[in-house]
Amino acid sequence: MSVSVVPTLDMERAIAASGYDVIVGFDEVGRGSLAGPVMVGAAAICTCDLAGSSPLQVPDGVADSKMLTEHRREAIFEELKSWCASWAVGSASNTEIDDWGISYALGVAALRALSEAETRLGIDGNGLLDGRPVKVGAILDGPNDYITKALNTFDAPDVPVPAEVSTKVKGDRYCATVATAAVIAKVTRDRLMVELGAQPQYEPYEWAHNKGYGSAAHRDAIAEFGPSDLHRLSWHLV
Repeated sequence: MSVSVVPTLDMERAIAASGYDVIVGFDEVGRGSLAGPVMVGAAAICTCDLAGSSPLQVPDGVADSKMLTEHRREAIFEELKSWCASWAVGSASNTEIDDWGISYALGVAALRALSEAETRLGIDGNGLLDGRPVKVGAILDGPNDYITKALNTFDAPDVPVPAEVSTKVKGDRYCATVATAAVIAKVTRDRLMVELGAQPQYEPYEWAHNKGYGSAAHRDAIAEFGPSDLHRLSWHLV
């Protein structure tokens, strides 16, 4: 019998206690897809919102995005975006994945998301928020910190304040910011793949149904029509 796990803000509070001003949860989507970009969602909260008379609460209905139906993810999408102090979704294209490999592509996508989320939050190019320096902590779903590895590399974007990253296996199940980032990233990428799949040149691959992943129908279409310009040519496609 499976037990439903509700994400909490426990890890976020523990990080806040170490003197961080902003905490960003990260999760990826599209790593195993055969086509389209990989995306990394970022959901940022301010640690000052975790305290006080009306502390930030875990949003209703949030859970690991893989445990939610597509309809449920869509239903809470706007609520989750509003819950964050700021959010962003960074992506790396199929050609970047082919050129760089999936791990580095994920790192660059995450840094693109972090840079946008920090800018939306009001952090300037000098790393200041309202004239004060800020310290940013992050929780990344999974065991491997691909974000720090990509920082300050040639293709990585500039980030106002680099985040100090903590990894958390199954973070999307246990941490509210990571679960929020996961849903935002999943809905964003699913919508993109449905939109792309409606274009005539991509219709045979049925992305509206498989979102670019390796379903039988998708692989059969690749075998019959060949890969498109959005397929990851370095991957085993058929």
